[in-house]
Amino acid sequence: MNLIHHAAELNPGSRKVCVAIGVFDGVHLGHQQVIRQTMADAVQHQALSVVVTFDRHPNAIVAPERVPSLIYPLAKKLSVIESLNVNATYLIEFTKDFSTIAAEQFVRDLTRDFKSIQSICVGSNFTFGHKRGGNVDLLGTLGKELNFQVHGLASVALDGQPVSSTRVREMIRIGNLDLANQMLGRTYALCGPVIKGDGIGRKIGFPTANIDVTGLVLPPTGVYAVRAEISGKVYGAALNIGYRPTLSSPTPKLQVEAHLLDFAADIYGETMELTIVRKLRDEQKFASTAALHDQIAKDIEAARKSF
Repeated sequence: MNLIHHAAELNPGSRKVCVAIGVFDGVHLGHQQVIRQTMADAVQHQALSVVVTFDRHPNAIVAPERVPSLIYPLAKKLSVIESLNVNATYLIEFTKDFSTIAAEQFVRDLTRDFKSIQSICVGSNFTFGHKRGGNVDLLGTLGKELNFQVHGLASVALDGQPVSSTRVREMIRIGNLDLANQMLGRTYALCGPVIKGDGIGRKIGFPTANIDVTGLVLPPTGVYAVRAEISGKVYGAALNIGYRPTLSSPTPKLQVEAHLLDFAADIYGETMELTIVRKLRDEQKFASTAALHDQIAKDIEAARKSF
């Protein structure tokens, strides 16, 4: 997949361009429907298929108090989009200046830079542009003038309710990962870079890799058996999500830390992808560090038996 950061970089030559536009957090079944319609249009018209998306949630700029916890970090979102085999992804840096561009101007600029747009595909409720001034109706009006087709696709339904990023987030948050997986169309994975922790895990005999999950939605606190993927290799692991109540910190901080089975290497800075196999237990406070040590040993054994 060709990743571009400026529309003019696409350089389609004489080919037309079919475009899917959206935030696409999670790249769930509804998003996939939008992208696959674009790909079908591209095949029909021998055009290029291009996903247009953003480097952050727009609310991070226009409504910081309402920024949702994301399903995926940017790198994972782009990786999933790439797996759908589109020709290119146009990643827009969503800045304050960009947020002031009127919806009509955004479409006209896109049409100019992409040379010849055959179709634009979005969700039926998609809004865009300054103060959300653009929608499917505006796209339809501009499409008639600028000669492109518009698809405003209705939401995909599951269990009688629409599939949405908001609903996926809520299922992850309450621990209903089966339903989250169904809506994503793949197994949910928690992703982030490995960062330095406080070394307490190593001190009590179980070194852990701490994962930076800033801005991401998380499953409920507790201990999980997970598959940890690093640099294309997969390891069994015991994952703890929680505040480590036994260690009595004056300022408890949510930690996401994985003890990889039969593994010893420096992986700081590398991205780890954690796929949950099953939950082993809830978070709990133990009477002593020794009791915590004994329980972690049991957790690791339980995780090992899960694979």
